Amino acid sequence: MNSTELLHQYIKNENLRKHCYAVEACMRWYAKNLNEDVEKWAAAGLLHDLDWEMYPDTHPNTAVPILEDAGYDKETIDAILGHAYPDRTNVPRETALAKYLFACDEITGFITAYSLMKPDGMNSVEAKSIIKKMKDKAFARNVNRDDIKNGAEEIGIPLEEHITNVINILRNDERLK
Repeated sequence: MNSTELLHQYIKNENLRKHCYAVEACMRWYAKNLNEDVEKWAAAGLLHDLDWEMYPDTHPNTAVPILEDAGYDKETIDAILGHAYPDRTNVPRETALAKYLFACDEITGFITAYSLMKPDGMNSVEAKSIIKKMKDKAFARNVNRDDIKNGAEEIGIPLEEHITNVINILRNDERLK
C-alpha cells in the first residue's frame, strides 16, 4: 500500500487530507532543494497526522504500529513523533527530516486558513500579511504561533523567507485548489 492509499484508509476528512497534502508538498520541495530523499520526506509530510482523526488523544503515538506494519523506517517514524515533541512524545527532533516536518506543519494550516478569507485565495497571500495576522490570537487560535516561529528557527531559515517558500509551494499544488 502506498502512502496516499494509507492516508485515505485512515483519514476521511477532506480538510485534514488537504492539510496533509500541503505538508507533503512543502516537504517534497524542501527535500529537492536540500538534495534529500524526496519520497521519504514526502511520505513523512503526507502521513504525519495519520492517526489524528481516529485517535486525537494519542496522536501521533497511535500511528507508530501502523507505520511500522506498512514498512516505514525509523527515521520517518521518529520524524512524525518528533513533530509533536515535547507535548505528546518524548522523541526530540534531531534530523533534518524531523525539523522540516515540524517547521512545515503549523505554518501550512495558518496560511491555508488565511487564504480562505481572501477573495482570490492563495494568489494574494503574502508573507508580511501572514506575519501580521499571526499577532491576532483570535484568528486560527488552534495554530501554535510559537511552533511556527520555532520551526523556522530549527531549520535555520528566517521566518519571512520560510513563509514565502510555503506560500509559493501551496499556490502551485493543484490538489490544494
